[in-house]
Amino acid sequence: MHIINLLINGDKGVEATRMDLDLIVNMATRMNNATVAVAVAEDTEVLEAVSIAVEKKLAKFILFGDSEQIHLLLRKHAPRLLENTDIYIKNVSSPVEACSLAVKAVKNHEATVLMKGNVATSTILKEVLNKDYGLRAGKVLSHVAVFEVPNYDRFFLLTDAAMNIAPTLEQKEQIVQNAVQLAQSIGIEYPKVAALAAVEVLNPSMQATIDAAALKEKNRNGEISGCIIEGPLALDIAVSKEAAKHKKVENEVAGSADILLVPNIETGNALYKSMIYFANAQVGAMIAGAAAPIVLTSRSDSAKSKLYSLALAICSTKI
Repeated sequence: MHIINLLINGDKGVEATRMDLDLIVNMATRMNNATVAVAVAEDTEVLEAVSIAVEKKLAKFILFGDSEQIHLLLRKHAPRLLENTDIYIKNVSSPVEACSLAVKAVKNHEATVLMKGNVATSTILKEVLNKDYGLRAGKVLSHVAVFEVPNYDRFFLLTDAAMNIAPTLEQKEQIVQNAVQLAQSIGIEYPKVAALAAVEVLNPSMQATIDAAALKEKNRNGEISGCIIEGPLALDIAVSKEAAKHKKVENEVAGSADILLVPNIETGNALYKSMIYFANAQVGAMIAGAAAPIVLTSRSDSAKSKLYSLALAICSTKI
């Protein structure tokens, strides 16, 4: 069965309560203590997401950027926010200063979440990794996305599609742990992790299979806890019970993976974008492993995607 069809249509006969990203938004509204520092907030989609978040009482916001441009956009797209006490606008002279002050606001506990606005990823990450005031926590930073695919019975997590290019086994272990903690924060108490590869058998010529088998062994030995890891698994086996049955693969993760761990950034990036462009998926994403959650969406992402990402990051603050 074609992979995209599996993810669009799911398996026939599935009868379950659908898990969608709006559930995460609802969870976030119950947190009641989040403040988000937005770096370079003068962006229509960012401010639309902020407007919806304030309306839903997700969080308070400190908007760092060109105050004149921010006020102009708010007057045009969300005039009610101009008098709202849940947002505070801080004028800065440059994108670098905006990123620096936003990171410092989180570092100093004035905010609980950092959000990237209309600025290059490299600019904000340089501030995040600053040795003097950044948000390093001694862990690998990794990108975790939560996808809602039409007609699929639940959301699932994908990692790492944006940060780590060719992670080592030790880095993959931390990437798994980051994703597991995030999954637990959104209600998946004991997530099932599929360490993806092209095949389900150990192949000395395919590093992905070697690492997947090693992660499974570490999980069995208790070195990676809070989840169950199976691997190597091909994508169809990970997401479809029908495919697993057809290929005679039987384990706790086959057909019901909550977390898809990709072997490298190329695989993750292609899978991430195929979900958006081929499967019409909704997504929320964040950077995990720092001292505070980071919303690092693309400048081209929709306001809805930015809202889902905000909600995801807010939920993760309870970890």
